[in-house]
Amino acid sequence: MPFLAPKSRLSPGAGGFSCHALSLALSLLCSLILLLSPAQASESLKLTSWNMDWLTLRPASDHTLPPDAPTRTAADFAALRHQAHRLHSDILAFEEVDSLAAAQLVFPQDEYDLYITPDPIPQKVGLAIRRTAGLSVTVNPEITALNIPQPGHHHPLRGGMDVTLRKGASSLRLLIVHLKTGCWAQPLAARKRACSLLYQQFHVIEDWILDRVDDGTPFAILGDFNRRLTPADPLMQNLQNDASLTLTTAGFTSPCRRSGDLFIDHILLGNQARDWFIPGSLRVMLLRNVAQGLTLSDHCPVSVQIRLP
Repeated sequence: MPFLAPKSRLSPGAGGFSCHALSLALSLLCSLILLLSPAQASESLKLTSWNMDWLTLRPASDHTLPPDAPTRTAADFAALRHQAHRLHSDILAFEEVDSLAAAQLVFPQDEYDLYITPDPIPQKVGLAIRRTAGLSVTVNPEITALNIPQPGHHHPLRGGMDVTLRKGASSLRLLIVHLKTGCWAQPLAARKRACSLLYQQFHVIEDWILDRVDDGTPFAILGDFNRRLTPADPLMQNLQNDASLTLTTAGFTSPCRRSGDLFIDHILLGNQARDWFIPGSLRVMLLRNVAQGLTLSDHCPVSVQIRLP
């Protein structure tokens, strides 16, 4: 099964109300409660992060791609499109996608509105919004400070996508990230180059969080952190010193590749968005039952449910 825990089930009609036995005033109040319950349930939104593993239309010979980057066929894209349909996410942050053209082969334009950063690299971050979710999207300036300068190195880091989503009177600010790999659990004192870069990126995220604390906007930070974040991790503790955050992956291991692995793909919620999180809604969709020989991704989609007020 592709779930960490049994699905939560909402029963709009459950609750044992017996309206006809009440006085007129109480009957009216009871009817109102029954009418509101399904409407509230409909406000639940699925929020997902999915690293798509060098999703590109470039040929394998392209000099910007590493030798081990996957080359996908039409059958691969069709299988990914099927998995996206199965996932049925409302708000999907993607990582390692080269272009909107590549993303559209997985997330059809008649179902999703797509956004991607303008970085001149084949590994970009972006966003797919299900059209039926009823969300309006404002793309804010890219967080280019996450692309820490690396003199003498030819592979730049990725910027972050900053987006504001609105539905009715509610708004949610998103920061989508794909951080430096190679420092999954090392201590802050580590002199490893990858750790130095990752720590600098976390300082950029801290600044972004402090801005959200100042403006009071509900927010989520999601993507591939390339860090096994837990409440005890010093980098997570630094973030928590800036604001109260919900690390939705805390206390769980990922079943994606090997049972018992800690997550590196995370969804963090802050400000009022912490109250929107539906407890127990964390899910990992396993990319199983795929025909032999197809290339999908080395990451599984990680999702949570939120309910807007």
